[in-house]
Amino acid sequence: MLERFFKLKENDTNVKTEVLAGLTTFMTMAYILAVNPSILSVTGMDPSAVLIATALASFVGTLLMALMANYPFALAPGMGLNAYFAYTVVLGMEYSWQIALLAVFVEGLIFIVLSITNVREAIFNAIPATLKAAVSVGIGLFIAFIGLQDAKLIVASDATLVTYQTFKGATFQSVGITAILALIGVLITAILLIKKVKGGILFGIVATWILGILCELIGLYVPNPEIGMYSTIPSGIISFNFSSFGTTFGAMFQADFSSVNIGDFIVIMFAFLFVDMFDTIGTLIGVSSKADMLDKDGKLPRIKPALLSDAVATSVGALFGTSTTTTYVESASGVTAGGRTGLTAAVTAVLFLLAVIFSPLFLAIPSFAIAPALIVVGFYMMGSVAKIDFEDMSDAIPAFLCIIAMPLAYSISEGIAVGVISWTLINLITGKAKEKKISVLMYVLTVLFILKYVFL
Repeated sequence: MLERFFKLKENDTNVKTEVLAGLTTFMTMAYILAVNPSILSVTGMDPSAVLIATALASFVGTLLMALMANYPFALAPGMGLNAYFAYTVVLGMEYSWQIALLAVFVEGLIFIVLSITNVREAIFNAIPATLKAAVSVGIGLFIAFIGLQDAKLIVASDATLVTYQTFKGATFQSVGITAILALIGVLITAILLIKKVKGGILFGIVATWILGILCELIGLYVPNPEIGMYSTIPSGIISFNFSSFGTTFGAMFQADFSSVNIGDFIVIMFAFLFVDMFDTIGTLIGVSSKADMLDKDGKLPRIKPALLSDAVATSVGALFGTSTTTTYVESASGVTAGGRTGLTAAVTAVLFLLAVIFSPLFLAIPSFAIAPALIVVGFYMMGSVAKIDFEDMSDAIPAFLCIIAMPLAYSISEGIAVGVISWTLINLITGKAKEKKISVLMYVLTVLFILKYVFL
């Protein structure tokens, strides 16, 4: 049955590989179950309700991706978009979180229309192959950078913006030791992968977590919640208390519209729409490129159901009570572990559903245990740089700008914007428009991106 539905042999994979890939994807994404409630709770939302909404939205979106598109891509509330939701829309513009959820819900409905009418598919296909390769590399650097930060190996610095972690002083038993554990985790994961151990990334996460538990038990690691370092030991296994979910489910329909400025609401909705669209497209390009899923023309087969799954998940997530649900770059970890079909996504989806009751266990996975997986996946995605022709500077320079913008701007969509603008303008001004066959849609995207920087 699984073979017929997911076409495993056709995609040169098997049930064991897909299950391990699904577990790996989930383990690298599980942090969202802790991070999203933490971010959205500053708006006044109940953290436990947000956790349930996050898990359910991830379950629905990822299952839709598995059943509709048969791709190993997982979905969850997007990082960056949740921060925009909380700190810009609610705290900055002083709108209620119910209004913000409504904006996300409407954005999802517009996404559904755009997906059905081929607009998003056309945008995906219009981006040149060079930039698609650059997006994959940029996402790799972005993921690795997130991993280095999660491990506290890279920290903020007043003098240089970022710097390396020092392994001495009063913070050694919290920040310092976790940085060392993360380095050990990278070493373990690298050895497993070099030895071609199936599920090496997943086993690397578990091994690092176990080491963290041991360090906490002997007093070498001391949790310090004030700086975001929590206990690695689960407070429990399961919880069946779902009463808080009622505070966010459908709450957007109870919003007070008396103080809503329609112009501001449109801007808010458009901002969600814009970032979500290009984060999703960038993720699909990067992950599918890594998995060699693009055809000879650089197009992704079955992209319409993939985009539609993402769009539906956004509106459903808003209904449950969470910010924009989108395709996750961490899907690359499952792809790296061998995932090639929707069975990988289906396994990840089921685990998100189980997370609703096993939340105490999953929330105990420390960020430093996930960090090695993100760093190694970043390495894997760097391989796409070989597809960029560095002899052709009209392609190579925009590709470089796209790559470097993602980690430095901390945004996939910003990297795409920089890449599209520079590629179009450089080739247009240097008289290569006909040679490069710049499409009308690329000109439109360039203008829209420039307008975004001017007005948003």
